[in-house]
Amino acid sequence: MSVSDFIGHKCGIALVRLKCPLEALRADRGDLLWGLRRLYLLMEKQRNRGQDGAGIATVKFDMPAGEPFLMRMRSAKRNPVERLFDEALKPAADLSPLELRSAHPIELKRRVSMLGEAMIGHLRYGTYGGRGPSFCHPYVRRSSVASRNLVIAGNFNLTNSNQLFRALVALGLNPVGDTDTGVVLEKMGHFLDLEHDRLRAASGPDSFRGLDGQLLADEVAAQVDLHRVLAHATEDFDGGYAFVGLTGSGDAFACRDPNGIRPAFVAETDDVVAVASERAALTTVFGLEPSQVRPLEPGHAIVIRRDGRVIERPFREAGPRTECSFERIYFSRGNDPDIYAERKRLGAELAPRVLEMLGVGTDQAVFGFIPNTSETAYLGLVEEVERRMRHARARDLSAQLAAGTLTAAQIDRALALGVRAEKVAHKDQKLRTFITHDEARRDLVAHVYDVTLGVVHPTDTLVMIDDSIVRGTTLRESIVTMLSRLQPARILIASSSPPIRYPDCYGIDMSQLGRFVAFEAAVKVLRSRGEQRLIDEVERRCQAQQHLPDARLENHVARIYEAVSDAELEIAVASLIRPIDLAWRGSLHVAYQSLDGLHRAMPAHTGAWYFDGRYPTPGGYRVLNTAFLQWCRREDARAY
Repeated sequence: MSVSDFIGHKCGIALVRLKCPLEALRADRGDLLWGLRRLYLLMEKQRNRGQDGAGIATVKFDMPAGEPFLMRMRSAKRNPVERLFDEALKPAADLSPLELRSAHPIELKRRVSMLGEAMIGHLRYGTYGGRGPSFCHPYVRRSSVASRNLVIAGNFNLTNSNQLFRALVALGLNPVGDTDTGVVLEKMGHFLDLEHDRLRAASGPDSFRGLDGQLLADEVAAQVDLHRVLAHATEDFDGGYAFVGLTGSGDAFACRDPNGIRPAFVAETDDVVAVASERAALTTVFGLEPSQVRPLEPGHAIVIRRDGRVIERPFREAGPRTECSFERIYFSRGNDPDIYAERKRLGAELAPRVLEMLGVGTDQAVFGFIPNTSETAYLGLVEEVERRMRHARARDLSAQLAAGTLTAAQIDRALALGVRAEKVAHKDQKLRTFITHDEARRDLVAHVYDVTLGVVHPTDTLVMIDDSIVRGTTLRESIVTMLSRLQPARILIASSSPPIRYPDCYGIDMSQLGRFVAFEAAVKVLRSRGEQRLIDEVERRCQAQQHLPDARLENHVARIYEAVSDAELEIAVASLIRPIDLAWRGSLHVAYQSLDGLHRAMPAHTGAWYFDGRYPTPGGYRVLNTAFLQWCRREDARAY
């Protein structure tokens, strides 16, 4: 993704539920804080997923009556994960080795407030709402009844949080705020209360053997069906989600949306059940093979009961599996073996298009990448270009051999030919552009990367691979100017993803249609051809379906893209990302990944609504419709 195309995106979640008592953990591992340290590592390994803030929560088992059993910490300061765990672990640093080895676990849980048996963590990239600690997960709904306490953290966006808010008000509830997280917490909490009420109403000699008081409360807590709670709470959810949560009685759970839009993975060992947004984090932290970590299936929830039982089953009927492809292209850590292979294939799929645009071959081409996350696709592109070059040379040599004209010089030249792959751009890791306001940030972005002078000749084509081109602002405001300092004859920006044509509303903050350079380019082409009437017709069609139910909405914006060829779109994008005042006189070109290439590279991840306009839930079409009408009215607002 172009380095200044700053978009809030998918958050990270983590759950650690110890399967053995702390005393046994201390005996086996020699470290009473082992579980808390695993949570820290899971969050550190996923810090790519959120830097706006972080939070952790712990439930402590068997605490005496009247003592805290559910604790939470949150931070929205710089480096929030380090700050949280410095504070969480500091009390343990004040304990002597003897105390850590011999003190009773209850006493240690009193002194180390975040020490417990069930823990969740969250890393936030805000897509909506403010930036302070009060906007950081986990969110807590408290009660004087332990099992009615609920704490949740999620990686999600819902398209219909406003409607869900109104439905809660209609039930007589008074939720504070209408953000997604507040609505989710109140809905889950409401149905958790109803589950308790249902069980309490059934109490009697037959159902609870005449229990009352604390014994009855404990038995009710043991019979709470969290799968049923989740089924009722999420019944009207429209969006992508993965949640982790705890109840005050010690149950832990994780659930995933019916389409599998948001990722969630599960690992289970003799010591722990753990959940995270990324498989690579779990394999690294717990020393597992990738095959030992499984995805949580769409529409499924895993519940770890207070007594240690692990129950995994559906809570919603699964829909068409549409796992987010952009998750794999850009956001996830690239050291997962499957993601690494997919990104290499994305680069390889670009090779035919790049070679076609180079025309005369690679003798006068230099290959590079920007930003750093596109390096894997770059490796795949270079390997595939070299493979195709070898095959072409082998055919030529075979023909010359058959004709009897092959010479040693020709063989030597063929063996010497190769792709000129260079480290053209270097990122200055010390510059932190995300902490400044927009105008200052644009100035800093121009200095985030340095170029390597002397590796590109005036007759060369500089081929730079990028993960994706979203808004094109970085390319226009800094990257193209920076690369032009190398004075190549041509610059070719190759995107490993297709053009982003449509808004996203399931986790990536890309809901404003007019900000996409692909949309801007398509409109530019139509207007240059005098076809404003098509845009006006799309507007009329979108207006006509404003009051239709979500299930009846259609993608009329697709008509704009259908009228513009891929070649026309690439030419128009290239013109839009070229600075008007650029002194360099070379030519600038853009090459996009094809949709077919995308699906060949990652066949298991078919969610591509931002590329193809096929939304997995009805609410997605409502967001698209709203986004287009807002663009027509020149309203710069979030579309949901």
